[in-house]
Amino acid sequence: MAAPILGLAGHCGCLGWKRACIMAAPTRASWRLLGALCLQRPAIVSAALSPMEEVVARLMQQLETERSRLSDHEVRHQAEEEQLRHPKDRGDDLASSSVVLARDLEEVWEDRFQKAELSPRLTDADKNNDRTSLNRKLDSNLTLLVKQKVGDQELWLLPQMEWQSGETLRNTAERALVSFLGESLTGAKFLGNAPCGLYKYKYPRAISTEDSMGAKVFFFKALLQSSHLSKEESKADCVWVTKSEMEDYLKPEYLKQISRFVVDL
Repeated sequence: MAAPILGLAGHCGCLGWKRACIMAAPTRASWRLLGALCLQRPAIVSAALSPMEEVVARLMQQLETERSRLSDHEVRHQAEEEQLRHPKDRGDDLASSSVVLARDLEEVWEDRFQKAELSPRLTDADKNNDRTSLNRKLDSNLTLLVKQKVGDQELWLLPQMEWQSGETLRNTAERALVSFLGESLTGAKFLGNAPCGLYKYKYPRAISTEDSMGAKVFFFKALLQSSHLSKEESKADCVWVTKSEMEDYLKPEYLKQISRFVVDL
């Protein structure tokens, strides 16, 4: 009977030692949580075709024309041409009537086309390399970067704010949008409630504490619905850049992380 008693005592002693170790162990340092916004202005015009794409486009257009059926306008045009060639067979003369013929419509449309002026693909902001303007790189996606103070440094980042108790991380990203671009901006559409990316980093030893060892940044993606954003509305230094231009502003490790979800089609 002694053996079980000794075994039970030893087991209790072991549990007590483990409990004491757990209570004496230092608590894990926490991470600061931040919500960031990846705000993109979608491309406004289609990208220019490469020489190979132009060849394929002409081939597909030719095949589509050869295999397509006549439209209502083309059927009407053929019927009117047939009546003009044989006016006496049907007892009517379209040439002398006040009817607007299909050929007349085509002449009007051609005249309007010749007078129309296409907007240039290359804007003044492109010529001046004004990256603070949204009216540039019309055939590419532009992403917003802002200059923020992190510690004693000023860095270019995606807009971010620290999470506050009682709000979701998406609320934090929305607050960052208003904080940097003003409350008048209502044309941003968030793409879901879940983050599209995560970036975490540890603080240098000089500023690291037991309560905060680093930060975790959760990114949310949004699309700009309106391109009418004046520079006066912005509350911070900001630029609108393509994915290839981000390397001029962002640190390599940060750029590596956000390149996973920043798409430039």
